[in-house]
Amino acid sequence: MGGGGSVIIRVRGCALPSGEFVDLYADGDRWTTDPVANSELVAQGWLLPGLVDAHTHPGAEAPGDRLDERLLREDLHRHVDAGVTVIRSPGLAGDPPSWFGNDSDVPRAWHAGPWLAQRGQFFDGWGRRVGHDELPAVAAAQAARTGWVKVMADWDFGDAPVPVEVLTAVVEAVHAVGGRVAAHTQQGAGGVAVVAAGVDSVEHGMCLDPDLLAGMAERGTALTPTLSRIQEVLQRARQWPEGPRKQWYVRGAEAHEGLVAAAAEAGVTVLAGTDSRPHGLVADEVRALAAAGMPAHDALAAASWSARAYLGLPGLEPGAPADAVVYALDPRSDLTQLNTPAAVILRGQCVRGPR
Repeated sequence: MGGGGSVIIRVRGCALPSGEFVDLYADGDRWTTDPVANSELVAQGWLLPGLVDAHTHPGAEAPGDRLDERLLREDLHRHVDAGVTVIRSPGLAGDPPSWFGNDSDVPRAWHAGPWLAQRGQFFDGWGRRVGHDELPAVAAAQAARTGWVKVMADWDFGDAPVPVEVLTAVVEAVHAVGGRVAAHTQQGAGGVAVVAAGVDSVEHGMCLDPDLLAGMAERGTALTPTLSRIQEVLQRARQWPEGPRKQWYVRGAEAHEGLVAAAAEAGVTVLAGTDSRPHGLVADEVRALAAAGMPAHDALAAASWSARAYLGLPGLEPGAPADAVVYALDPRSDLTQLNTPAAVILRGQCVRGPR
């Protein structure tokens, strides 16, 4: 069983979310509870099925830069060091290399290819600027290749959002090929449009009308609030020149904590995403979610088992992918534990920790 002659690792302890004791062996890249002779116990304590950063853009230093493979691997290593075994990249600076999401030293990965934006919007040199008439077909073609597509439903203050009928056509076309739509929105009108269109995940969601949350929960639309990133920009925005653009950002960002708490209370699937450099800071996002009013258990779920389930991955159970991050203490009682994982297991190998 397992391993092809390599060391069979073993972990045990209290597995979240249930807290039940488990004793797991890595049979290749799958967990099993069947004891394996000569296995090596690499860690014990409190076990999570790996952390997830659901909104990250590795591989480029600044907006407009081309994808750099060396930097991409460095960024992914930072994620792994932080206990992240899965990422979702809703937008990349270029087509990733074949090793992205597959090599033994980098997280499993979902990505949406290049951002899709309206003409005249978004960063120069990044993504594709597409006319409304082309957008559904272009989005469907991207989703057919990678499973996800990212649409910039709105952009800077004063920019017109993508019309709801266009977004609806995008969603229908992408769903027809079995894909999913992530939509960037930071303006009220854009938020109304993406929710009405039925996108699969709302990215950022700043200025989102709280009255839309019940409908999102009912339809299974996730929210990736990137709260810590928006709070970081808020500190700079307060120093911007007075005017409508400053008012828009400051008001929206100051209300964002309350929106996150309301989303969780309404039953919306909240996903933890960092959207920032340096990479590997998902613990900061978890703590920001908790500070906003999400129970620690739910904030941690947004960066672990709930996020994995949203992406179609099971947790710590027989037959599941052999990912785990192990802590000495229950991280729900002390979220600073997330900074010091005792071990990180990725694809059945102990990539950080005692080995």
